[in-house]
Amino acid sequence: MHYLKKIFIGFCLTLILFLILKTCFIKGKTKETLNDMDEDKIIIGFAMDTLVHERWLRDRDIFVSRANEMGAEVIVQTANSDGEEQKKQVQYLLDQNIDVLVLVPHDAESATAIVKTAKNKGVKVISYDRLVKKANADLYISFDNIKVGEMMGQAALEAAPEGNYLILNGSESDNNSFMFNEGYKNTLGDSIRSGKVHIVSETWVKDWLYEDAFKFVDEILHTDTPIDAIIAANDTLAAAAVNALAERRLAGKVAVVGHDADLDACQRIVEGIQVATIYKPIDQLAKKTVEYAITMAKGESVQTDEKIYDGKYYIPYYKIDPVLVTKDNMIDVIIEDKFHAFEDVYMNIPKSQRPKID
Repeated sequence: MHYLKKIFIGFCLTLILFLILKTCFIKGKTKETLNDMDEDKIIIGFAMDTLVHERWLRDRDIFVSRANEMGAEVIVQTANSDGEEQKKQVQYLLDQNIDVLVLVPHDAESATAIVKTAKNKGVKVISYDRLVKKANADLYISFDNIKVGEMMGQAALEAAPEGNYLILNGSESDNNSFMFNEGYKNTLGDSIRSGKVHIVSETWVKDWLYEDAFKFVDEILHTDTPIDAIIAANDTLAAAAVNALAERRLAGKVAVVGHDADLDACQRIVEGIQVATIYKPIDQLAKKTVEYAITMAKGESVQTDEKIYDGKYYIPYYKIDPVLVTKDNMIDVIIEDKFHAFEDVYMNIPKSQRPKID
């Protein structure tokens, strides 16, 4: 009996040792397999300038969601409108061995060095919505930004065919600001030359700051110069203009045009306080960028129908058409595309006065 007991104990110890070794082997193998999977997974670095404005939150969320759907990982960094901080953040992304850099440059000029650093490391660069100047990025994907400005100018002219205009341009560090401005001037040119439209004052709003736009409009209004229309380079600046007008009980009496189709802008439009905004299908922009990024990460080439001159090089340009939004087509454009919910857009409108929808 004593002999059998020893055999049984020995068998149990051997079995336990076997199970322990097997478990360690499985764990090690699983870890190794996971590491192999991680090495195969495409990593996209998304270097953003800011998340202050409503639209950039949408860009980030749609971008990350689509990348995850396609099996890619995204590391997001936000520079809070600081060019030097953006350089540090991109270096961090490169240190994480990203496969592709998607860059929303804070400064179109200084970001050239960022692109160079990435490309020297063999990382492809997509200039997202904002063009990096003289950088030879692998792709620029955005909207037809000159057309955005032309639509805004046309909307202002239809609301105020004659009179005094203010123009709130975006930040000078953002190349889009100049494209929007070119668009305004294309549309307003004949009316300016004929004297029907007079540009009372025009400014460039540093870093798209609401406070600076408000101060500019407020100072003009203090001169008691009559203003008939204000073209604001985005809806944040349009909000600043409307609020400055409201302090003098002029909101709704001056034609204000913005762009980005922010929720509060859409609310102002249906309330009759803002004339128009421009809807840019961010869903298309973000998802298409992810698709291009993954294609590049796989070493495949991308094809576009157009090129754009970045000041030194002609680079591939994927361009998406914007849409003018007014009170008349709010349902057809914004609500139908599920950009904003009906109840949110019309929340300040009595239910009896809201448009009927199917």
